[in-house]
Amino acid sequence: MERALQFLHNHKDVALATSEGNIPKLRIFQIMKQEGNVLYFATSEQKAVWRELRKNPNVELIAYEGNISVRCSGLVNFNVEDDTKRWIYEHNDVLQRLYSSYDQMVYFCLPIAEMDYYDLQPTPPEFLHFDLMVGEVSEEDKS
Repeated sequence: MERALQFLHNHKDVALATSEGNIPKLRIFQIMKQEGNVLYFATSEQKAVWRELRKNPNVELIAYEGNISVRCSGLVNFNVEDDTKRWIYEHNDVLQRLYSSYDQMVYFCLPIAEMDYYDLQPTPPEFLHFDLMVGEVSEEDKS
């Protein structure tokens, strides 16, 4: 599991999937902060993604590079501490260019419920599934 979490730490840009009704929506997001298996994000209250998350907090994301990908899913949480919001704003130059203050944005986090680690480099490829809610790890041969 540590290898998958480290991959996320090293690959901040992810594709985040939400839904609007029964229509899937996919966007590139940046992980703004990571604390163990909790990923933090920021966006604008004016964006459709925020409305979608408020209606349906179920999300999935994927980070990918080379032959390795990490996919995570869970329910987003909108209760982000003020200190964390400030830290995110202060440590992201893009946010500081777009917003004059940390409180002009909205924040959410994803406590990862399930995570898949795929590595297509070895033969056979490596697939690990982590159910963080119950602490299970399973391995499959995905060849």
